[in-house]
Amino acid sequence: MSLNHIFISLFLVSISLHSYSQNKDSIALRKHFDYYFTQSNCYKNLEFLSTKIESRLSGSPGAAKAVTWAKKAMYEAGADTVYLQPCMVPHWVRGEKETCTSINSKTKKQTNYNICALGNSVGTSKTGLNAPVIIVNSYAQLDSLGEKNIKGKIVFYNVYFDHKHLSTGTCYGETVTYRYSGPSKAAKYGAVATIVRSMSSINNDFPHTGVMGYDTVLTKNRIPACAISFSGADKLLEELKANPAMTLQLKMNCQMLAKELSYNVVGEIKGSEKPNEIIMAGGHLDAWDNGQGAHDDGAGVVQAMEVLAMYKKQNIKPKHTIRAVAFMNEENGGAGGKAYFEDTKKK
Repeated sequence: MSLNHIFISLFLVSISLHSYSQNKDSIALRKHFDYYFTQSNCYKNLEFLSTKIESRLSGSPGAAKAVTWAKKAMYEAGADTVYLQPCMVPHWVRGEKETCTSINSKTKKQTNYNICALGNSVGTSKTGLNAPVIIVNSYAQLDSLGEKNIKGKIVFYNVYFDHKHLSTGTCYGETVTYRYSGPSKAAKYGAVATIVRSMSSINNDFPHTGVMGYDTVLTKNRIPACAISFSGADKLLEELKANPAMTLQLKMNCQMLAKELSYNVVGEIKGSEKPNEIIMAGGHLDAWDNGQGAHDDGAGVVQAMEVLAMYKKQNIKPKHTIRAVAFMNEENGGAGGKAYFEDTKKK
């Protein structure tokens, strides 16, 4: 056999082996897909987590119940071992439902707006606050208005999603700064509260909460911060156009309590050959208190758990350790992610 024939033969054998390997992978992946489509407990688990456990914001009784449920569910999914990873989490409570009303000084007509406090915000006094509103469309405008125009007023960040972007994630990324950093930037100029458009592209009357943070380097003054619904924001603009001197009565009952001990829930199937090399899937167990948290991020939690179940029910023995993690406190602090990082670094 000539050298060329040897090379051709080896090439054909390598293609054959590669095709055989690809075919084995395809068959295995098809089995995994078939399992998820026909046997998965994702929806059943998600329904329980979202509807049978009360709101599960970090530090709440519902979050503690979710930890207990997640540990049990991971064992039921087939984990060899499940352990709790401790972390100290913030305990912010919304309190009684927020209210926001305006009274037209000319017609005496009262208008109500759907708002919700932003996570980590301070509340108003027990009687609320009453102040004029100033519309701000950008931080550049805020700076140009300065203290003489802003002091004693409620800053309304009237910043829309830019729908020229194909990705709503890009829209969110551009505007979420007004939710997170807007309160301190306004407080620097003497604002008494801030209102931000909900981080949403959907025109409805449901306000969206989300985390905000106080920049104590910029200012020591912490002011109440809330989000207004998409249609509520449009209504507020109309009222202000008709009556620029209009004032808003704002009442928020939220407060930050002492930190609470909570946990990440970690479930594992030990690898047969490389147990110290870990493949991990995860989602966060906590969710905002004014929703079910099914999408954010109950779905991520139950999908991670189902990875364990898929291996067990198909009797697959992984070479690497497979780990599922239900993280705590993604929404308003990230304590669970930090605890996981520190624990991993030590080990």
